[in-house]
Amino acid sequence: MSVRIYRDRWGIPHLRAGDARELAYAQGFVTAVDRAWQLEVERLRGAGTSAAVLGADAVPWDRFVRQVRLDDTARRCLRALDADTAAWVGAYVDGVNAGLPEGARRAPEFRAAGQAGNAAGHEETEPGPAGDDGAAGDGAAALVPGRWEPWTPLAVWLSHHVLFAHVPAKLWREAVTARLGAEAVALFATDGPGTSGSNGWLVPGDRTRTGAPIIAGDPHRIIEDPGFYQQIRLACPEFDVAGLAVPGVPGIAHFGHAGTVAWAITNAMADYQDLFRERLRRRDGRVEALGPAGWRPATAHTEVVEVAGGEPVEVEVIETERGPVVMGEPPRPYGPARQETKGRAPRDRDAGREDGSPTGHAGEWEDRPDSGQDAAQDPGREDEPDAGREDEPDAGREDERAGEWEGVSLRYPPRVFHDLGFATLPALLRARTVADVDQAFDRWVEPVNVVLAADTGGGLLHRVAGLVPVRHPGNSQRVVPAWEPGHEWRGRHAPMPRREVTGITVMANERGISAPFGVEFAPPYRADRIRALLEAAPVWSAGDMAAIHTDTLLPGARPLLGLLAGLTGLGPGAVRLRDRLTGWDRRMDADSVAAAAYADVRAEVVRRLAAHPALAPLADLSHPLQPEQAHSPDTSTPVEARPAQAGAAKARPMPAARPTQAGGGPPVDGDREAPGEGVACPEVFRPWLVAAPRIAHALETLLTTDRLPGLGPDDLAEIARAALEDVAARGETGVRWGDLHRLVPWRALPAPAATPSDPSGAAQAEPGVSGDHGCVLCTSSVPGVTHHCARGPAARYVWDLARRDASLWVVPFGASGVPGDPHHRDQQPLWVRGELVPLVTDWTLLTEERHDL
Repeated sequence: MSVRIYRDRWGIPHLRAGDARELAYAQGFVTAVDRAWQLEVERLRGAGTSAAVLGADAVPWDRFVRQVRLDDTARRCLRALDADTAAWVGAYVDGVNAGLPEGARRAPEFRAAGQAGNAAGHEETEPGPAGDDGAAGDGAAALVPGRWEPWTPLAVWLSHHVLFAHVPAKLWREAVTARLGAEAVALFATDGPGTSGSNGWLVPGDRTRTGAPIIAGDPHRIIEDPGFYQQIRLACPEFDVAGLAVPGVPGIAHFGHAGTVAWAITNAMADYQDLFRERLRRRDGRVEALGPAGWRPATAHTEVVEVAGGEPVEVEVIETERGPVVMGEPPRPYGPARQETKGRAPRDRDAGREDGSPTGHAGEWEDRPDSGQDAAQDPGREDEPDAGREDEPDAGREDERAGEWEGVSLRYPPRVFHDLGFATLPALLRARTVADVDQAFDRWVEPVNVVLAADTGGGLLHRVAGLVPVRHPGNSQRVVPAWEPGHEWRGRHAPMPRREVTGITVMANERGISAPFGVEFAPPYRADRIRALLEAAPVWSAGDMAAIHTDTLLPGARPLLGLLAGLTGLGPGAVRLRDRLTGWDRRMDADSVAAAAYADVRAEVVRRLAAHPALAPLADLSHPLQPEQAHSPDTSTPVEARPAQAGAAKARPMPAARPTQAGGGPPVDGDREAPGEGVACPEVFRPWLVAAPRIAHALETLLTTDRLPGLGPDDLAEIARAALEDVAARGETGVRWGDLHRLVPWRALPAPAATPSDPSGAAQAEPGVSGDHGCVLCTSSVPGVTHHCARGPAARYVWDLARRDASLWVVPFGASGVPGDPHHRDQQPLWVRGELVPLVTDWTLLTEERHDL
């Protein structure tokens, strides 16, 4: 195998190989060596087995992954891939499996997880030999990394993006409508702390010093350690591409520079997933769901989630003609059987036609031994009685209804169309022009993105890429009733929107080119500010872009500052604080005392708003869907003769962050419905349903609206006065914004202790950072909840089309995912200061390293 691995001074891998498949193998190998623990966590999360290693905190995520049938969806998408792409993905997987043993020896987390697993009775451990830095030595038992399967990269991609469209926000809109009225929903229509957005901009050649275009930006995600993005260069005779890869996924999907063409994306904020309110029942040991044509069979089986240090958790996996059921537990005693239910999975074609519409043949079934289910029984056969079976049919109508319950199913494109868009990935690597990039993104599926691209021949591109189904507009707004006709998918939108690039072009999740496909977008502040900064100078260079990345102006502070300026009757301390804030430059710099004082006042305002009677109904949204007013229709009446059903009941919201997806929250039984309370919200969806963050990020609107009864100008003034007096009473503390606004990265395990090669340990205090949620430097806090920063730029990039070696990039930590490695945290000081490192393209400036490949 003609694979050669090089590193630059930052430890970034530069790979050369004889062909694309060898290169995919090398990419998988080096990723496993550098980030074995990260790959193991992503494999576990994609399979819904992370609780077996990470413990009870991971159960909510595993439960969701099992219910949404994520692993099975990844397998279906792999089977549907063309042979060349599937072989390319397979080569990457082979490389991962070849590199994992070396990577696991270097990563101390395998030892830590192994010790925890031994304590919990976990069997997948073996004595761990010492790694290069001694991190996992002394013969301690270490977790053995699991084998990657051909579909694992697809499962990893889907696990990252299955909630990327923020479909639980529909529950929030239902809840607000039910509690505050439909007119109040728009007051909260803004991106929240769990929203994954980005900044991106294209400066055409007539506005640059070199005469060639520049593309720059930064994706905003939960900050993880190791980082979400991997800096890498992939070169073979067919192509030479540098960019930001996603560990566990081959190629370079989001941000790449191929020498003659470069591309970047931002989240389009599109709505392309649907929630259906389901009515479910058991009949003769089988689950049925009420659809527009009456009661129809649903597939059902039980899976077991193993839990390190805890008891196994049974999860009933139900799928209707709409999709997998992700909310709603059967009422006791009709819970999941203690033994696995003999479920039947629909044939692939039953998930929908090519246009996404249901086939109407859900009665056709086949065994799917590869889906984790037992073989299906004959539909006409009588199943043996089991714990999940209802009483005999003649037990009476009340007993029948006692066996009915409500749930919510999720319909999402990869499950319906058996496509994750992976054919785009090798096509992007081979792109030479904007036209090639454009054609590659025609095959993109999920998530839906806005794309910017430029080439050295003058080609420019601004378009939307992804799969958005055609369906009723109400599907985007709310949880729709499964039994009502008209909510079916009817194909996909095509062609996707595009705009001619006629000058400086900005994409920052605002309501722009993707407006036809979305409901909630980011406020225009970031996009407007980036555009204003770029228009202020006649020409730009790659080195100038850091000034855009790091801009800390907070335009959204105006309403609160204006409210404070009009207050009267304040105490002396509050007057001094008000005057200091009204004279503040609105920059959220880490060394700013005024920025910290503003943040404290803002937090107090948010807390008081959340407790105000006008918004108090949003305090408890644990059951977002309230009970229906009537039972299911009498099934003895022909469907066509029944009256139209009432619309879906109302719900509640707020965006989910990765820490919540990974765990935390009440015991698993907390997701089960209490009698009469409606459909309980599972733990994974609850971040979308917390009022304080929604209030915080809608603060500008809430402080200026007259559409909330009971919250008028006098009420707002009193809230602001109390908040100002409260903060003023604390005295002049001298606290700076960076003292409060510290980075809190997500880690699957607590940061390891010090090692001989890293005396400080990875658990050192994380730095304070500049910026805020509404700044171009988008380092999000959740006002009223925490000043800490969990989400921010997961990378920064500057692609120069004049000279690729003038391009720049940086990530929050470093190229290595191994604590104690010299390149684990070496980029963090630069990231904090807003600096970037050069993209090295001269092979003679790189250091080759030897591996047994």
